[in-house]
Amino acid sequence: MKVLVLGAGVIGTTSAWYLREQGHDVTVIDRQRAAGLETSFANGGQVSVSHVEPWANPAAPRKILKWLGQPDAPLLFRPRLDWQQWRWGAQFLLECLPSRTRRNMLQILALSKYSVEMLRELRAATLLAYDDLQRGILQIYTDRADYDEAAEAAELVRSYGVARELKTADECIAIEPSLGPRRDWIVGATYTASDESGDARKFTQGLAARSFARGVVFRFGMTIDALDAAGGAIAGVVTHVATADGEPRRELLTADAYVVCLSSYTPQLLSPLGIHVPIYPAKGYSATLPIVDPGAAPSVSITDDARKIVFTRLGNRLRIAGTAELSGYNLDLNTVRCEALTRRAGEWFGGAIDPARAEYWTGLRPATPSNVPLIGRTRYPNLYLNTGHGTLGWTMAAGSGKALADLVSGRKPDVDFAFAGY
Repeated sequence: MKVLVLGAGVIGTTSAWYLREQGHDVTVIDRQRAAGLETSFANGGQVSVSHVEPWANPAAPRKILKWLGQPDAPLLFRPRLDWQQWRWGAQFLLECLPSRTRRNMLQILALSKYSVEMLRELRAATLLAYDDLQRGILQIYTDRADYDEAAEAAELVRSYGVARELKTADECIAIEPSLGPRRDWIVGATYTASDESGDARKFTQGLAARSFARGVVFRFGMTIDALDAAGGAIAGVVTHVATADGEPRRELLTADAYVVCLSSYTPQLLSPLGIHVPIYPAKGYSATLPIVDPGAAPSVSITDDARKIVFTRLGNRLRIAGTAELSGYNLDLNTVRCEALTRRAGEWFGGAIDPARAEYWTGLRPATPSNVPLIGRTRYPNLYLNTGHGTLGWTMAAGSGKALADLVSGRKPDVDFAFAGY
């Protein structure tokens, strides 16, 4: 079949790769000049099967209330005159029920485990290098109550085959010596040796290059305006390209099947068709700092649970990322939130990094209230979704792409996941 993939982030690019591997004629459309330049550009870098606890959990409402009014809070809700934001918030509260949290956790876990298997196979087949490290993820707790909750979650994850181990402060330092100067901060940790890290942008662009070599067509600088529906199916994608004279050149692209991988912008494209997906942008921040003392910088990816911040080594750089701001589609950098990242990095790792040369970035994560992504066919039989991965797009990318390609090809994916229709 001829398949159009809308979006060239890590989700769209992996989808295109696997669709081509299954013999389809694939074209990818993206408004940027290259792959991986929006949500996938500078994320936290963690490929984390162990991090399956959804944002929506029984403890979340209490924490969000505590964080209200804190400009550097890990999760900041900025109320707007936006009915989509309030509807999403109401659904989020419903997903905080214990029964729903457990169900969502198991869905996330199943897809994440499968995805890491696919990533390893893909890396072996393509020899992609993307500042990847297979040294695990260490999640550090500085609050006793939070650590006790994590111990319960770790037990559940272990029962499903993920070796998430509890660690003492001394064991943390044995795993990552750069934490030594802050030993007294650490109550305990969980460690998953099978987790990984790497630069999602480098991976996406490397896979795009290999996909191109295998026949995938990439059309960059092309803005998607609308989906054209006719006769109960999608008839084409209305696009435009900017021109030198300022008059956009419009084009209708047609295919046998269409795959929407547009991250937070998915609702805007689908709403005119009557498809209302529960995705809202969660604005995340990152800072990338040069490492000036390699021996004092971490080489194991670390999550600071109290601040909801991750530290990931990417070659000679340290990526600090985290926080979530529910404030619509605004991409302005908030100085307070940027400085909170570099300040915390300095508190943990001191002279290992140079905060004066920080490169700040912000991007919109496509968050569903449940944290479970939307993968599957829509009411239009030739229109598919692969979106809504929230903070776990990098973790779930390879598995989501492979499963999506199976669905388009009429095959049953090799993962126990609710591929519902929309």
